[in-house]
Amino acid sequence: MKTTSSFFRLAPLLFLLLGLVAFAAPKLKKTAINKSISVGVPDGFQALPDDGIAVKYPSPRKPLAVFSNPSGRVDFSVAQKPSTFSNRDYALLLKIYKASIQNMYSKVDFLAEDIRTINKRDFVVLEFVSTVADNRRTSNLAPIRRYQMVQYTITGDQLTVFTFVAPADEQAQWQPTAQAVMQSIVMK
Repeated sequence: MKTTSSFFRLAPLLFLLLGLVAFAAPKLKKTAINKSISVGVPDGFQALPDDGIAVKYPSPRKPLAVFSNPSGRVDFSVAQKPSTFSNRDYALLLKIYKASIQNMYSKVDFLAEDIRTINKRDFVVLEFVSTVADNRRTSNLAPIRRYQMVQYTITGDQLTVFTFVAPADEQAQWQPTAQAVMQSIVMK
């Protein structure tokens, strides 16, 4: 009888401890992407080799770096491309990229859409859950839903894009990590 009553006294403390561990800040490892960009990459994420990037992100302009979790279901990527926009065009970039994202997917639920200053640099921030549905009448494929956080910044004549992507059903698990990664970006 005594052990049962002591369990009930300790149970709230046990649940509080488990809750704190579950929502602890994610562990990030500072990683240099190139000589002017560094970012905190989540522990356990591995850099994809060039052939892995080519398979997962087929594009004429490959990302600077892609990091994946052990299952390969969650990615963080950094890409750069030439741009004619300047660092005074962030409000316009926000509108353009929001519209582009809305056109790319069947449905988009925006969680955040704004301009933020992170480590003394402005970024366009778009955080959303995207859905791609196969609308062919003969298809019975389930829609693909993804949680995504994307940040854009202009440096000289380059647009740098940081993207964190996870399955939408794992959003609660990965959203704090995505936000921490994006807050860790440092550009010289």
